[in-house]
Amino acid sequence: MKKIFKFVAVLFIFTILLSGCSHEDTTSDALYQVSTLDALMQGVYDGELSLEKLLEHGDFGIGTFDGLDGEMIVRDGIVYQVLSSGKVIKPKGAETTPFAMITFFQSQIQSDVSSISSYAQLQEVIGKIAPNQNEIYAIKVEGDFSYVKTRSVAEQTEPYPPLSEVTKDQAVFEFEAIRGTLIGYWCPEYMSGINLAGYHLHFLSEDGTMGGHLLECAIENAKISMDVVSEFQMLIPQNEHFLQLNLEQVTEEEKQDVEQ
Repeated sequence: MKKIFKFVAVLFIFTILLSGCSHEDTTSDALYQVSTLDALMQGVYDGELSLEKLLEHGDFGIGTFDGLDGEMIVRDGIVYQVLSSGKVIKPKGAETTPFAMITFFQSQIQSDVSSISSYAQLQEVIGKIAPNQNEIYAIKVEGDFSYVKTRSVAEQTEPYPPLSEVTKDQAVFEFEAIRGTLIGYWCPEYMSGINLAGYHLHFLSEDGTMGGHLLECAIENAKISMDVVSEFQMLIPQNEHFLQLNLEQVTEEEKQDVEQ
């Protein structure tokens, strides 16, 4: 019951938008989210919003696709889909997403770092330049990646397995000497249940041909940019799977495990 109360409390704190919200309803400093991470963890993979509609809410984001078909990166208003084969495509606007996070990115905090040896060090660096721990940050890191390790997952069919089972068979990619961008978010602890408390980053190469969910990295000449997000809006799925879901079943440890 404690998790349910926490989930409801966060819903009251934030502005919740249902489907059909237009661009005019969206402020440029809002994070718009489709569904909850807990729902995705439990296999709610059916697409809820078209990519065309998603782009009305931002030009910078991450997520996945109908049936959990790969990793999503939205860079400069263009949606990229990293398939489990490693191929990167630009899906059509009619394709849908069961989970996504998007905003109009406006850099408010910048820092240049000559060398970052690991994902853990990158998190430490960002943590030092972030003003506080209770705001949402959109994060962009551009640079020369001496090493990047990413993952993607294959499209799932019903009955959908939980995400923890899917990631056991994830496809892992490793790249060296590649220029690219990390795109993602840091969410504070009070968003646990709706999202992941902490970092969630995806990688896309400069030429848009390689990418995935970030697992590890080493970066030279890193340019870190951050946007402080002041509003949160969420589309609540209207499919029966979500509406009947027991949101108490997912632990924070399980969510952290699928991030790795």
